[in-house]
Amino acid sequence: MKASRLPLDWFACGLMFLLCICWGFQQVAIKLVLDDVPSILQLAIRSGGAALVLGALVLWREGRNAFNDGTLLPGISVGALFALEFLFIGQGLNHTSASHLSVFLYTAPMFAALGLHLMLPEERLSPLQWAGVLVAFGGIALAFLGQSTDAPGSMLLGDAFGVLAALAWGATTLVIRGSSLSDASAVKTLFYQLFGAALLLFAVAFATDQTQMILTQDALLSLGFQVVVIALVSYLAWFWLLRKYLASRLSVLSFMTPLFGVAFGVLVLGESIEPSFAIGAALVLAGILLVSGTELLRERLARRAVVASEA
Repeated sequence: MKASRLPLDWFACGLMFLLCICWGFQQVAIKLVLDDVPSILQLAIRSGGAALVLGALVLWREGRNAFNDGTLLPGISVGALFALEFLFIGQGLNHTSASHLSVFLYTAPMFAALGLHLMLPEERLSPLQWAGVLVAFGGIALAFLGQSTDAPGSMLLGDAFGVLAALAWGATTLVIRGSSLSDASAVKTLFYQLFGAALLLFAVAFATDQTQMILTQDALLSLGFQVVVIALVSYLAWFWLLRKYLASRLSVLSFMTPLFGVAFGVLVLGESIEPSFAIGAALVLAGILLVSGTELLRERLARRAVVASEA
């Protein structure tokens, strides 16, 4: 029997805040060293380096029969989906800004929340929380879907890759929650994903002749950040949260990430912000408050009521 997930508490929200800062910077970290290392190769190295560490941990903990527990087939599925997500991210960064890609990528919670709402009774959102989701999605649409008609076709293509990456990410969440991976260790689940991504991305890099790299100091720092902080620490923390808390709530909280992504894009890469983004960002924050703040306030009031009744 699968353990029920908990509603969000302040610890989960605080950890998600830190994760969103890291995730908001990851697209910028890739973009910063595109001249030194192609985006596909960066993502392949990131995935492969972390997969080696995680694979060793899985074998050390569970031995040779580690993959005979019914997780192999869904593991292959999430590996393929994760690979597609990274492939679309890599291609998207070649055409659009880090700010745009960050925002479009984080439409993934919309797809995940809709799928989980249909799949699992405990993941169903209340009408008020659905309103928050719609408000947040409307903010993203206002900020970036309303581009000027003279936007270059290359940027529009990059934005489309961002949406495709979001679809792949949302599908990954559904496979994890609807299969034996839901009860597997975070280390094993992440290993499946990163190993699959490394295989496909290295294959694409070699097939498209994107293997040339210049290991400058900036490139080494960026790759180190991506392997250790993003692929190992942040993803492990994310999957631990997914096993403990309601995924639809966590997914909507991740709407903070594009805000950090845009901020880092402006501060580090000098990308510009259109006026529509300010309004869209306000709507995104309002949506997050409706979905997650309502949950936290309800839980806090319930605890106070229990304490008052016991007094």
